[in-house]
Amino acid sequence: MLNCVNIQGRLTDHPELMHTPGGNAVIDFTIAVEGNRNGDGTRRVDFIKIVAWNAMAEFICKYFEKGQQIIV
Repeated sequence: MLNCVNIQGRLTDHPELMHTPGGNAVIDFTIAVEGNRNGDGTRRVDFIKIVAWNAMAEFICKYFEKGQQIIV
């Protein structure tokens, strides 16, 4: 069985590209995802950590900045 999850949120910081000793590109970043309203009327926000590798890591670093919406 395969589970598929799509998460939409905003980048909490500018993603920085790093490389492993083997030469693979990697980034780790966090996105803020707004949830339903709480009982007091404020929105709940969840922070989700994401890791991307190789071509996807390079693409995200090239085209995305802090505060932009992203779907992973």
